Amino acid sequence: MNLRTLLLVASVAALTATAASAQTTYNQRHSINARESNQQARIAHGVKDGQITPKGAAAAEHNQARISAEDHSMRQADNGHLTAADRHTLARQQNRASKGIYDRNHNQYTDPGVAPK
Repeated sequence: MNLRTLLLVASVAALTATAASAQTTYNQRHSINARESNQQARIAHGVKDGQITPKGAAAAEHNQARISAEDHSMRQADNGHLTAADRHTLARQQNRASKGIYDRNHNQYTDPGVAPK
């Protein structure tokens, strides 16, 4: 094997390893748990700013708790793992919950106890 072929094989192996680590990072950033914590932070921020009323925050929190409970039951059904269909279902539910949080932050109702900025 000549030096040129050896360098080509080494660079392909390095690219494959880099792509695999990038995929892991992407999955970690976009996991179900990361989305849940991000949406919890969005709800808390909306309450702090007064854009979400306490009643709206309670509804959003209840929705997140329902999704979390469903996630837990799906994992129990498959020995701690989520199937692709389960991930798809949870992603759709999180998308709908995200839209609900956005709508609560941008509707005409605000918390009268918080001064506007």
